[in-house]
Amino acid sequence: MSPAGAARRGRRRQRDDVETAPSGVLAIVGRPNVGKSTLFNRLTGTGAAIVDPTAGLTRDRLYGIVEWRGRAFTVIDTAGLDPLPSNGTDADLAALIRGTQEQARIAIEEADVVCFLVDVRDGVTAVDLEIADILRAGGRPVVLAGNKAESERDPHFAHELYRLGLGEPTLISALQGKDTGDLLDRVINLLPPATDEDESAAADEVRVAIIGRPNVGKSSLLNAMIGEPRALVSPVAGTTRDAVDTVLSHAGRVVRLVDTAGMRRRGVVSSEVERYSLLRAMRALERSDVAVLVVDASQGAVAQDRHVAGYAVEAGVGLVVAANKWDLVAQEDRVSPAFLKAFGAAFDFVPGVPVLTLSATEGRNVGKVLDAALTVADARATRIPTPALNTLLRSAFDEHPPRHDHGRRLKLLYATQARSAVPTIVLFVNDPDLLHFSYGRYLENRIRAVFGFAGVRLRIVCRRRDGER
Repeated sequence: MSPAGAARRGRRRQRDDVETAPSGVLAIVGRPNVGKSTLFNRLTGTGAAIVDPTAGLTRDRLYGIVEWRGRAFTVIDTAGLDPLPSNGTDADLAALIRGTQEQARIAIEEADVVCFLVDVRDGVTAVDLEIADILRAGGRPVVLAGNKAESERDPHFAHELYRLGLGEPTLISALQGKDTGDLLDRVINLLPPATDEDESAAADEVRVAIIGRPNVGKSSLLNAMIGEPRALVSPVAGTTRDAVDTVLSHAGRVVRLVDTAGMRRRGVVSSEVERYSLLRAMRALERSDVAVLVVDASQGAVAQDRHVAGYAVEAGVGLVVAANKWDLVAQEDRVSPAFLKAFGAAFDFVPGVPVLTLSATEGRNVGKVLDAALTVADARATRIPTPALNTLLRSAFDEHPPRHDHGRRLKLLYATQARSAVPTIVLFVNDPDLLHFSYGRYLENRIRAVFGFAGVRLRIVCRRRDGER
């Protein structure tokens, strides 16, 4: 198979294979206009990053999930490390070096593997050399990639990349997908093993991440749940910058609470501290079972709350919505069923998500948060016996058969639940392309009606059984 074909196959695997909870972080760094956003879009199979020949368009971090060879991990598209202006002074150069060192240092600190992307057509620039110096001293594995190697003549510039002192470069075309599979192979080999932290000691431990946009009361809720001021509480948005773990016992079970920094949607993350606080919060999600999304009830569920909830869904964790500051809601709204229903409707992409009203400062309904989190964690851990699953789905097919598509109809051959932290149902069928999203939703609803999974995203994956056509 050609390299471009392998890259296309990689995108199909990301879409169709059994997805697991992401583990590990890859940061794509480099100067502007070398194709970082194009590579991000290629690896994630999305168009989330803006791609334009104008240098420096990416001003905010973009985060996505990549699956390759059965391993899921987080990839970050970073802003370009700005080169020296043509009319730059010594002060400009000093500022450039300081900025380059700071961004490279943070990227090295937060990522497990760094992909250093350079333009193979331009060769090695002064900024590339500066970045390489920081990366070599950073202690993180680095994969050097020469992008824009579309034509036969472009690889002739590859010899210059050895000047960076980062080993053998991988020549790719992010635009065409050429040899991006080889790049992912190198990344996978360098990522740390995807094992649960202290698995034997934490077998029964439920990990709960407290997430939300800034200044909605996350730290106040944590303090109210544990009964002492473990996390700094301030009315100034953005006080918490790092994830903080607190272990406690609740209902006879061990619960690890993780208070995270405020998370904003990508378009409104405005500073380096905020960007990397968001990355730390996402890494906290990766090692959690349930996310408690704290929203400001006095403001209602806003678009940013939905974006933050989307991070939890992408990470494959369960979700509980805690409508905090209920004491600040007008009395007429508190007794209005429509007002509370609007909160649940805002997060309807996670069926059955529990929505709790509380006041962390007054201690009202705080005890219900952990109860709901444990219920969702148990739902996420539900295992459906294979015979029961097949009986249910065959009944669903009989009662409401799928429609014909050009004379062909989807046939269920076998179903099973994958061994994954994220509840995943694998359907072996005659042709995966015949499963329409609406019929997949119907099957999901039938499964949920019997086995629950409230507050948890349920993934349905179709595979062609060997020998079937």
